[in-house]
Amino acid sequence: MLDQIILLCRPGFEKECAGEIIELANLSQFPAYVQTDNKTGVVRLISSTEQDTKVLITGIDFRQLIFTRQWLASHKTILELPETDRLTSILQHIKLFEEDFHDVELDYADTNEGKSLNKFCKQFKPHLISALKKNRLLSAHARWRLHLFFTDSLHVTIGLSPIDNNASDAMGIIRLKMPGRAPSRSTLKMEEAIHWFLHTDQQTDLIKAGMTAVDLGAAPGGWTWQFVQRECHVTAIDNGPMDDELLKTGMVEHIKTDAFTYKPDNKVDWLICDMAERPLHVSRLIARWLADKQCQNAIFNLKLPMKKRLQCTQECIKLIEKSLTQEKIKHSIQAKQLYHDREEITVCILCP
Repeated sequence: MLDQIILLCRPGFEKECAGEIIELANLSQFPAYVQTDNKTGVVRLISSTEQDTKVLITGIDFRQLIFTRQWLASHKTILELPETDRLTSILQHIKLFEEDFHDVELDYADTNEGKSLNKFCKQFKPHLISALKKNRLLSAHARWRLHLFFTDSLHVTIGLSPIDNNASDAMGIIRLKMPGRAPSRSTLKMEEAIHWFLHTDQQTDLIKAGMTAVDLGAAPGGWTWQFVQRECHVTAIDNGPMDDELLKTGMVEHIKTDAFTYKPDNKVDWLICDMAERPLHVSRLIARWLADKQCQNAIFNLKLPMKKRLQCTQECIKLIEKSLTQEKIKHSIQAKQLYHDREEITVCILCP
């Protein structure tokens, strides 16, 4: 029986990550408690009965989790490895699962101490894969991903997650390179959001040449740049200056006005917004645009307060949900604290 779920998150957001998972465990009538330390980037949900956490990790939709980057069900036991032959001990424990695996991921916390394991994991992984193949533990048709969560090079927790209910990128981090011509690093938040919230077909269908977008709080144009690269026409709303090269594309109209009072002449395909404003204030603005049918879809950031961040997040999402439901607007809402987010979350609302 697997008796815990390990959840990885942004260091400093352990309470929010823990609050989400224990709430969902309670809704699933799964008795459990959480263990975590601040700034570790790791939360452990421990089963308080004989129930197997494999049941929970398949029953909860991973994409519901806003503050969790990756998760795995495992035993509470931390395996201590001999320095000279790690593989033998690891394989012995893997075989106890009596499963074969689609692939394998080597995890560690997103802290300075955790990141020091990056080189070790890269060097160790090919040897592990070779041993798994030799022992016929890898299968293209398997439904589980094998996880090795290292706290250091000699201590590991071995677990698994469903390949159709976890983060497909290692440790839930989408690796992106900063585009050389983009006006600001905020462009990475929008690029990651597009990859996280929209599957490949949606990216092609929902953001394509000729579409229109309004970017509230656009300057200097990091988010606008992503839509211009996809040949969309963007109205950039900001009293601050926009990037000159971006304006030279002819795809951007810069209007210097208040983002909270601006209204488009015609409905646009996308509303995007990354402003350092109170989250409820931004949520009401987004809800108004969608309820008034001034935009079809929206991606926006909510800057979270220092305290009660999970409560604030839930209040903002409920506010928007209530507004759209009252107007009988079909919609889907997803929220995530992306890797390139800081004290914030990103929200995507699609209205098909």
